[in-house]
Amino acid sequence: MSKKKIAFLTAGGIAPCLSSSIGALVEQYNASAPDAELIGYLNGYQGLLTGRSMVFPDEVRKRYATLYQYGGSPIGNSRVKLTNIKDCTERGLVQEGENPLHVAAEQLKTDEIDVLHTIGGDDTNTTAADLAAYLQDNGYDLTVVGLPKTVDNDVYPIRQTLGAWTAADQGALFFQNVANENTTSTRQLIIHEVMGRHCGWLTAGTAESYNKSLDGYDFFPEMLIDRQRWDVDAVWLPEQALDFEAECDRLKARMDDKDGVNLFLSEGAGMDAIIGEMEAAGEEVPRDAFGHARLDQINPGKWFADKLKGRLGADKVLVQKSGYFARAAASNDRDLELIKASAAKGAEAALAGISGVAGQDDDKDGEMSIIEFPRIKGGKPFDTNEQWFVDLLGRIGQPRSEKADTSH
Repeated sequence: MSKKKIAFLTAGGIAPCLSSSIGALVEQYNASAPDAELIGYLNGYQGLLTGRSMVFPDEVRKRYATLYQYGGSPIGNSRVKLTNIKDCTERGLVQEGENPLHVAAEQLKTDEIDVLHTIGGDDTNTTAADLAAYLQDNGYDLTVVGLPKTVDNDVYPIRQTLGAWTAADQGALFFQNVANENTTSTRQLIIHEVMGRHCGWLTAGTAESYNKSLDGYDFFPEMLIDRQRWDVDAVWLPEQALDFEAECDRLKARMDDKDGVNLFLSEGAGMDAIIGEMEAAGEEVPRDAFGHARLDQINPGKWFADKLKGRLGADKVLVQKSGYFARAAASNDRDLELIKASAAKGAEAALAGISGVAGQDDDKDGEMSIIEFPRIKGGKPFDTNEQWFVDLLGRIGQPRSEKADTSH
């Protein structure tokens, strides 16, 4: 086998799998292509467009396992959509009149890259799909293989995306400390805002992980340290039809009973109502390069806090966001096992010249496969009929409700 040149880039928001994914791919290539040259484009597609890269030194080959200990990305991220010519031009990533896909393809050709590994979510891999199609249609001899990361677990047709399990456990860990804030006031409402634009999987998974963690607590009811006060009272997801009036009545009763309420809120829950209210007031909705509303600027937690404070008779309201804490963690053991399996399949496909995304294919009963790029898309909703979630709602006394159409 001739010596190959293999490149990596990580893109989008960070997740608890990027550093580990690079480590796992390096581990694979140590065995299958020990003579290959490995490079990383710095800050994702931004580095690819501007020609900023680094050659992996021999020390990376030797110490790949060290990358398993870290969160974030050792080669940096950015949010760039190669088909958004206007945005790429305004940011100075390409010159006026240039096609970013062509610029990227020419950079890969100049760098003599044989394989490009893209590690990211649906936006990263749909952009990789656009790039792979452009390369094929224009005669570039190059293989593109993606690994699917996103804490939202919302990519079709992938059963479990890399980093999501870790993010749920880390969000639970975050709330283990935040929950103690219930002792600072009477009638306290704590809103735990969790990442999840269209998909509530992470919010549900975080609530489930936190609820289970309480099994290990040594509660002390004689000192008002009891499970009821520390437990979850509501989980609100984009996939659920929120009967706001009924939930206010239910949570008001919880507040009266236990002197506090703990609400796990997916940041995408109620977004249609929030954006509608902003537009009706003539406010501009901030959006990113992909057209997504910037949830960090819209602040759904505060919006709900303002609505709920009076309805629940709360003396104090605390909104806490676990997103940056959770997504920046190193991979847990469960994720690391999935990352290594994905890297093994991805490296195998790359050396065989097969482009696509390495992931658990829902259309093949979750089998680890190379999924064709055109089949990759975002917006996969959480299935609220998952038994573990049904059981969770039963434990916390929240009625089940599901939107008739979860695609909007």
